[in-house]
Amino acid sequence: MSTGNLRQVAVLGATGSIGTSALDVIARHPARLRASVLAAGRNVGALVELCRRHRPRHAVIADASAFTALRDGLHAAGLDTQPHAGGDALEALVAGDACDTVVAAIVGAAGLSSTLAAARAGKRLLLANKESLVLAGELLMAAAREGGATIVPIDSEHNAIFQCLPAAQAQAAGGMAAPAHRGLARITLTASGGPFRGRRRAELADVTPEQAIAHPKWSMGPKISVDSATLMNKGLEVIEAHHLFGLERGRIGVLVHPQSLVHSLVEFVDGSTLAQLGLPDMRTALAVGFGWPERLASGVGGLDLLAEGGRLEFEAPDLEAFPCLRLAFEALAAGGTVPAMLNAANEVVVSAFLQRRIGFLAIPDLLEATLSALTAAPADSLAVLQEADARARRHAEQLVARAVQSTSRSAGAPG
Repeated sequence: MSTGNLRQVAVLGATGSIGTSALDVIARHPARLRASVLAAGRNVGALVELCRRHRPRHAVIADASAFTALRDGLHAAGLDTQPHAGGDALEALVAGDACDTVVAAIVGAAGLSSTLAAARAGKRLLLANKESLVLAGELLMAAAREGGATIVPIDSEHNAIFQCLPAAQAQAAGGMAAPAHRGLARITLTASGGPFRGRRRAELADVTPEQAIAHPKWSMGPKISVDSATLMNKGLEVIEAHHLFGLERGRIGVLVHPQSLVHSLVEFVDGSTLAQLGLPDMRTALAVGFGWPERLASGVGGLDLLAEGGRLEFEAPDLEAFPCLRLAFEALAAGGTVPAMLNAANEVVVSAFLQRRIGFLAIPDLLEATLSALTAAPADSLAVLQEADARARRHAEQLVARAVQSTSRSAGAPG
């Protein structure tokens, strides 16, 4: 629980890029913020080193087989941090009095259960795990409402909308699950365009994982970097925005903005458009989440437009070269379990691409084939969503295996 004005923060995904940024902001405000819980997937060495620096009360490793290594590592470092392992332990910590604020930055569907636990427990939830909303947006927002959680989105685009939309700030304590706000016409998410902006589809056939993760503006993990390269990241953000701000598909747009200085635009019925600008650094959004409704120093410098080139450019996304964005819009329109199936299949095919099992252009092709083959259902329970997630993963894995076999046969055929 809070000690005076000191926020007790659980950082889930502490060893990732967002977790690192969160800990940087926390360290800048020792009188306001304390990292009380640090959680990681399986990198025990990195987690112990973070514990050495930030001295949390609790450390959690998701891989239960790594518990002994974590316990021994903490002991060898002379730390009194309590070791834990597994999802149940993490959920208990985020729901209990070990923290009042949770940075939900675990990548993928693996972050859903702990995010839901934090929402149900009424915590301030700095939401960076987009899959929680894509997979189970209706359930998560309902849990936030019922638990009295404060949700502040940490994706730069949704955080920008949060900053531009007073109604969203006012409703945050109620889970931000209100109908479309009075006076709001539409929102536009910006996309950098990724490393392959301007290329035609045929020019993407030989893209390597190294090229795909070399984002021109943002420093992110491999999976989210590939999603940015395919524009799936922006598609998932469209689905997120639908849940966070109560807007239907027709009132959410996307513009490619290569400078990555304008993070989103909010248009009102009177013709006014508000935009939030800033350098492409996640610490800004995290500082908003930690400090709201106050402002905290984030370590990010102010924006000098002249120094940044003095130009702001915008263009429509190329849905032929990057069909993943189209697939996400279609999944949102279809509703039910379709967004969950899209997200699950995407995790499978992106992993296969990073392992060099399939090519870059196979990502949207296999996603579309998966969605075409599966039947949607109403997303009325977590069990239904989890079953849809598992079904989509199985089907996508089968399609990946067939694609690998086909490639192997082609490579072995006589010339």
